[in-house]
Parts: sequence; C-alpha cells; structure tokens
Amino acid sequence: MVPMSAEAERDAVVVGSGPNGLAAAIALARAGRSVTVLEANDTIGGGARSAELTLPGFTHDICSAIHPLGRASPFFAGLPLAAHGLEWIEPPIAIAHPLDDGSAALVRRDLEATAAGLGEDGRAYARLIGPIARDWDTLVRELLGPIRIGAPIRHPIAVPRFGLQALQPATWLARRFRTARAGALLAGVAAHSMLPIEQPVTGAFALSLLASAHAVGWPIPRGGSQQITDALAAHLTTDLRGEIVTGRRVASMSDLPRHRAVLFDVTPRQLLAIAGPRLRGAYACQLRRYRYGPGTFKLDLALDGPIPWRNPDVNQAGTVHLGGSADEIAAAQRAVAHGKVSRRPFVILAQPSRFDPSRAPDGRHTVWAYCHLPAGSTADMTDAILAQVERFAPGFRERVLALHAMGPAAIEAHNANYIGGDINGGAQDLWQLFTRPAWRLDPYSTPDSRIFICSSSTPPGGGVHGLCGAHAAASALRGVLR
Repeated sequence: MVPMSAEAERDAVVVGSGPNGLAAAIALARAGRSVTVLEANDTIGGGARSAELTLPGFTHDICSAIHPLGRASPFFAGLPLAAHGLEWIEPPIAIAHPLDDGSAALVRRDLEATAAGLGEDGRAYARLIGPIARDWDTLVRELLGPIRIGAPIRHPIAVPRFGLQALQPATWLARRFRTARAGALLAGVAAHSMLPIEQPVTGAFALSLLASAHAVGWPIPRGGSQQITDALAAHLTTDLRGEIVTGRRVASMSDLPRHRAVLFDVTPRQLLAIAGPRLRGAYACQLRRYRYGPGTFKLDLALDGPIPWRNPDVNQAGTVHLGGSADEIAAAQRAVAHGKVSRRPFVILAQPSRFDPSRAPDGRHTVWAYCHLPAGSTADMTDAILAQVERFAPGFRERVLALHAMGPAAIEAHNANYIGGDINGGAQDLWQLFTRPAWRLDPYSTPDSRIFICSSSTPPGGGVHGLCGAHAAASALRGVLR
C-alpha cells in the first residue's frame, strides 16, 4: 500500500490489517485521529483475502467466504463500502443440508417458505427462529460486544428471550423437532461453533446463524472476500487519509513508530510476545491461560462444471452443510474435542461461482470447503472431505480439475492469528464467549493505558464484522486518545 511517512508521532498505530484492524483504524480516523496500519505480509486482509490458489482465472477465498455478519454489522453499515466497489450477492437459498435419502433441509430468506419445507417441524421451527429473526437488529446491537455489567436491559423481552435459549446446548434445542431433517439442520449450524454440540452456548450459534439467514441472508461479496478488505482500505486511505504499510513486521514494541496508542489485531499469544514486558501480573497470567480452539483443514477446488448434487435444490444454495444426521455431526464434533480425527467430518462447503461468474472461467466453477480437526493436527483430510461431497453428489470427483489443500500449519503460516489452525481467534465456549481475552470490565484495554487489543480474541469473537476493532477504537478514544 502506501509507504510509511516520516517518523512523526501518530495518534494511533494499528498492528494487523484484518477486518478488525482496518475497522479500528477507520473508527479512529473518523474521529479525527491520525492512524497508521502496519501489516507484516505483502497483502492486507487477514481472514478476508482472495487469490488464484488452483488455476489461472479461478478466484478462491483463502479463509472466510460467506458473510452474514458482514452485512449485519452495524459498523460496516455506516461505511460507504459500496462506493468503493463492495457488492453483496445473496443466493436464493442460504443453507442447504442434504441427507442420504435425497431430501434436504433448505433455509431461504423467507421464514414461512423455510418452515413449509420442514414439514411437520415447520411450526416448531417458526416458533423458535421467528422471534429472533424479527428482533435481529435489536439483538445485534445489544449482544455483539462486551458484557455491560450493571447496565440496564433496554429490551427486556427480546434480549432475555434470546439469552435463555442461546445458553443451552444445541442438542437441547433439537428436542423441539421430530424429523431427522430439522434436527440435522440445527446440528449443522451449531457445529459452526467448533464445539461439541452438546456443550452450553452452542445453541447461540444455531439460533443466531439461522436467524441471520432470514434477517440479512448469507451473502457473498462479488469478486471474493478480498473485495471487503479492499473497500475498507480504500475508505481508510482515500476518504480518511489513513496510512497502510505492508511488509512491516512488528516483533517488539521497539518496532513501532512513535504513537500515543497502539491497537493490536493479534491473539493473546502474539500480544505477549510483542508487549509482554509491559503486560505483567494477573493480566499476563490470563493471557497465558487463554485457550485456542480446534484446527481447520481447507480445500479449494477448481471444477470443470457445477457440483452434480443428487438433490437439485442444493444447486441454489450458497452454503452447503455436509454431515448427514444430527447424531453423525455430533459424533464428528465430539471426536475433534477429544483430540481425534473423524473419518466422516462435518464439512462446510461454499459454491460461490454458482452466483458470481467472475470467480471462474465460463462453464467452470470454484468450491470452498473445510472441516474441523484437532489443533495442530497433521492429518490430511483431503479424501475425507471429497468423500463427503461425493456422498451427496455422485460423480463430483470426476469434475475436479485441480485442488489446493491447507492444513492447520499452512493456515497458521498464512495468518499468524490462526494458532494451530484455529480460525476463530480462540475457543468460544461458555467462559470465553464474552470474557475473551481476559476478565476485564473493558476487554479491549490492557494494564498499559496505551496498549489495546482489537482482534477476534475480543468480543464478539470471530467473523468478518469489524466490531472487535470498532469497540477497541472506542475504548482508546475514551482513554488515552480522548
């Protein structure tokens, strides 16, 4: 990006150019503060980058691909990202969950149409998800941030109603359903938590992800996830005169230009490595005890045609969950939690070129798919992932022109925040859901009044939404930058 200017003091330096780092820089620049973003890699974006990973002309999303929180983010909503080229595409079906009998659970934007497709469980689904979808804007603004201890509940019906259900294990919520189709659907969205679905708070993932499909859809950015990054960067540098410097690795505080505040888009392990001498005592102990989640194994595929799904409705889905029954998904997630590799992993697949022809040459297609496995595992899950696709799309393997695989080590090498292949910035279980990275009234602050953390290791956690960065910037503006 732009070269670093002379070593004049900045109001703020942001380390890391992922969506949260860029959001922090934008929030500070919009408040009139001078900001420089430092990125160790030659390209910006963190978990929102795209590249030709397989063959020329095939654009693949390196990490994130589907972005319900990107569209739902109240911070992104206030930015002129469309003016900088960001365009959302919403597939007709947000989520498809095919089953072995040829049927599929299909989540459409229309709640009633989705419920009708679930047969005898339709009414139970509408009762469970409908109120959350209707309250979506309220819940996003109230819950996507740190716990506000002592703050009054401004929405005494919507927030407690969601919270009481969200704290439950997904398996408890599934008791409302009678059919295998509805139970599998709920288990699949709960498995995005990267936790065993019988654990508390997995219900939060299931409820919020399903509600978001009806409230805002599960869109993809035209041209790939890099378009989100490029739009954020353009707004920062062009509209707000912020500065982004690539190829500038920060290994210690001495590597920083002069500043009044520094915001780190890194996880606790890296923060300790860089700023450890200034972060001693109980806070440093909490960072050392911070827990990371399971790893990820990801495939990017170039195909000579669309995936030949047995159920033709799955062709209309942007995201496809491949895992069979609820029991099978639960077993796969449980195996990972116990340090084992599942022979039949739960696979999350996206087929963006179905709806965005810019991703591949005419008649060709791209596929993005990943599964969970123990952190740091060296297991090659290529065949297991391909088998899960073939299971629901016979003849799929014959359409593969090229593939690119990334295991946990490669994923961490690509993005240092993905410790052991954990793409979520840390385990997001009951304890770490809202207390990440340490138990503090202001989780973005540190014992050093000039140092802040703005990564997905802070509330509200993983996802391309920029809210961790926006909240951290607000913390800095209330403190040293006021």
